Amino acid sequence: MYAADVFGSTTTQLPPPTMSGVKTFSFLDYFVFCSLMLTSAVIGVYFAFFAKQKQNTTKEYLMGGKNMGIFPITMSLVASYISGVSLLGVPAEIYTFGTQYGVIIIAEVLVCVLCSYVFMPVFYKLQLYSSFEYLRMRYDNSVRLFLSVLYCLMTILYTPLIIYIPSLAFSQVSGINLYVVAVATCAICIFYTSLGGLKAVVWTDTVQSFAMILGVVAVTVLGTMDVGGVGVVLDRAAASNRLEFFNLDPNPLVRHTFWTVVIGNFFMWLSHIAANQAILQRCLALPTVGKARRALISLSIGISLFVVFSVYSGLVIYAKYHDCDPVYSQAIRKVDQILPYTVMDLANSVPGFPGIFIAGVFSAALSSMSTMLNSMSGVILQDFIRPLWGQRPLSELAASTIMKTIVVLIGSLCVAMTLIVDRLGAIIQVSRTLSGITAGASLGIFVLGMTVPWLNAKGVLYGGIASLFSAGFVAFGSQHALRSGTLRFANRPLSVDGCLYDFPATNATLNHEAVEEAFWVFRISYLYLTVVGFVTMAVVATIVTWITGPNDLSKMNPDLFSPYVQFLFPKKQQIPTDEANGVELKLLQKAAEAGE
Repeated sequence: MYAADVFGSTTTQLPPPTMSGVKTFSFLDYFVFCSLMLTSAVIGVYFAFFAKQKQNTTKEYLMGGKNMGIFPITMSLVASYISGVSLLGVPAEIYTFGTQYGVIIIAEVLVCVLCSYVFMPVFYKLQLYSSFEYLRMRYDNSVRLFLSVLYCLMTILYTPLIIYIPSLAFSQVSGINLYVVAVATCAICIFYTSLGGLKAVVWTDTVQSFAMILGVVAVTVLGTMDVGGVGVVLDRAAASNRLEFFNLDPNPLVRHTFWTVVIGNFFMWLSHIAANQAILQRCLALPTVGKARRALISLSIGISLFVVFSVYSGLVIYAKYHDCDPVYSQAIRKVDQILPYTVMDLANSVPGFPGIFIAGVFSAALSSMSTMLNSMSGVILQDFIRPLWGQRPLSELAASTIMKTIVVLIGSLCVAMTLIVDRLGAIIQVSRTLSGITAGASLGIFVLGMTVPWLNAKGVLYGGIASLFSAGFVAFGSQHALRSGTLRFANRPLSVDGCLYDFPATNATLNHEAVEEAFWVFRISYLYLTVVGFVTMAVVATIVTWITGPNDLSKMNPDLFSPYVQFLFPKKQQIPTDEANGVELKLLQKAAEAGE
């Protein structure tokens, strides 16, 4: 592992972390951690074997019987948002680069409100098990297949990141091999997800979310007390120029500004909410669209509070290590380890605190992993297996068995892929880059499909392919530039003048100046990847649509579009294929309900 993994170049190889005398896991910590893992497993067993409604039908396994409550669904949505990547990555980001990332709150609140009123009513009216079934009705099977494959591929690539982060944290504080930790804990996640379906996922998310919240709050409170109060935290942050929220530089080549964070994350989060199978499943598990809307609004409140605590915890960590950077002094080997390192450093004051925190980190990761596995099992069943099955009936028991098998197989593959994650750089940027490659295409196909009825299937298909190439070109080019050293970001000031322990001499640079030798396209902020993909998709889709002939609105089914564009359709619409369209819609809904 390289010191430059923290900042984006490769120079000097570092030894394994020494922890420098920091405390390791105690019996009480192991007890707290294992208790949470056991609780998650028990919940899966309960919903699989002892609940009144067994998870043996598609409706029960994917939608929880459509009778879930707002509270568990909201907590599940929040827990899915707070992945291990966010829990450890955001404080590390603030510690290294400052608070500008914190204005992501604005984008996330806007997206939740927009989706609850503009896009969710469409999915709720159709009541489909897979969001990609919508694409068959709006466009054709080719578009549906294109995005389904893309979703499954990116989920398989992204899930190992989610697994790696908590495994790294646990390995650091316990000394147990990282990959042993990953296999053992993920086996529990695969177990309860495959057995218990959506209800097990939602209720384990609810339990786990309290561990996450408790862990984050404990870090901020104990850390603030340790450094001498909120005033000390803010003073040290201000002295190092870390307090920045309104850098209004419009230059898209600047890594983080107010505009890149707000605009970039707006498009990114719009793709995650408006075109996301996992979000759709949870919202459709609620009995009314009003409750689904309230769940999304509650989600915006929950994630806003999480971001506030995460940003502040990053400042607390800097205040604690303002004169002895743990990465440069080789106490840890990656900046993403700095939060668990801080927890262990504070462990003497509260027995069991490390166990609670690491349990919270794993809770965040397992909730995201279980969400992805459950949603992808539904996508693979509805979009691949059922169409291949043809006209032959597929029983509900067979369907649920297939989905459980998919969870086990995909989960095992994702665990195996954690072997490559350790070679990547700062986890927040890597995760956002990976998501951004496909987010533009997905966002364009769904959102423009619901709001621009003229776009046809050929247009969005070619637009989606062009979007992948453009976003992928920028993403892979920028990652190569970071690894080669032709692109490097200037970090906020760090120091080792106050270190009370000896550490080996190193040629690594503590405070980096920006390096901008890469081609300008590769210097576009990684947060704009979704914007690049979306704009490319919209332009190409529009051009191809007008060349091949736009859709005739008089032949379109208005139910497939957002309520806010209904005025575009003829007031006295006589659809020539009205009966066929209506019958097709009803048949699809009935087929989804009956699993035929």
